[in-house]
Amino acid sequence: MTTHPTHTLPPLLEQPVQQLVARLESAPPRWMIGLAGMPGSGKTTLAARVAEAVNDRTAANTAVALGMDGFHFTRAELRQFPNVAEAFARRGAPWTFDTAALQQRLQQLRASAGRVDSSWPGFEHAVGDPVEGAYTVPASTRLVIVEGLYLLHHADGWEAISQFFDERWYLDTPLETALERLALRHMQVWGITRAAAEHRIATSDGLNAELVRGSARFADWWLVS
Repeated sequence: MTTHPTHTLPPLLEQPVQQLVARLESAPPRWMIGLAGMPGSGKTTLAARVAEAVNDRTAANTAVALGMDGFHFTRAELRQFPNVAEAFARRGAPWTFDTAALQQRLQQLRASAGRVDSSWPGFEHAVGDPVEGAYTVPASTRLVIVEGLYLLHHADGWEAISQFFDERWYLDTPLETALERLALRHMQVWGITRAAAEHRIATSDGLNAELVRGSARFADWWLVS
C-alpha cells in the first residue's frame, strides 16, 4: 500500500496523455508541466513515456521531457561552500542545486516558444558534473515536461520555481519501492555494495525523499506509479 504524505493530496490524474493532447488544442504556444516525485519514484521514465505518447498522437517534437539534474552545482562550486565535506556528502539535497540558473532557463524556455531552439543541460555521471547543451528543445515544441525532485519544494531557494509551470504534477510511489529502486541504481551506477548503497540512502537520499513527499500538497494533480 502506498504511504501518502499527511497533507491532503490533489486530485488524481488518471489519463495524463489524453488530457495533454486535448489541452494542446487551446493551450498557449508552449505548455509547461513540472513533475515532482521522490528519488526512485519513476518520474524520469514517466515523463519520457508521456512525451513519447503525446508525440505519437500529434507530431514529432510536439512534446519534450527534460530533467533538473543538469542544475546540480558543479564539484568546483561545491568546494566553495563553507562546509565542503557536508556539501559533497549531501549532494542532491535542495541546497546543492543552482535554482537561479534553473529559473533563468525556465524563463528562456517560455520565451523561445515558436521563435528559436533552446538548449538544456544534462548530468553526466561518469564525469560527475552537469554538461551544458545535452538536450535541445525545438522552437516548434508545444509541451515541455520537466521532472525533478524539488519542483514543488517551498524552501532552499525553490520557492519561485513552481510558478513557471502551467501545471504541477506529483508522482506518488510507495516509499519502500522507491528506495529499493534507488539502492539498485546506486549499486549499478557507482559499483558499490548494497550496504554502501543503503548507507547513502539512510544519510542522504532518504532525507531528500521525506522533503519531496512533504511537497506533494502543492501539486495541481497527483499520479500513481
